[in-house]
Amino acid sequence: MTETPFTEAERDAYIAAASALLALPVDPTWKPAIGANLTVLRAAAELVASFPLPEEVEAAPIFTA
Repeated sequence: MTETPFTEAERDAYIAAASALLALPVDPTWKPAIGANLTVLRAAAELVASFPLPEEVEAAPIFTA
């Protein structure tokens, strides 16, 4: 899996949608930093998603107290 960078317009649209959904106002001066973090998080998610797991791997059980 290769990283496909976000365009600036895509990042801004995602930031606007997520902040509206969460009712979290975002100062416009923070958009570049938020965009940089989203790029790093996307790269990390792609790394995890690209790791092959054998078919015999089972999900961990859920433990409750």
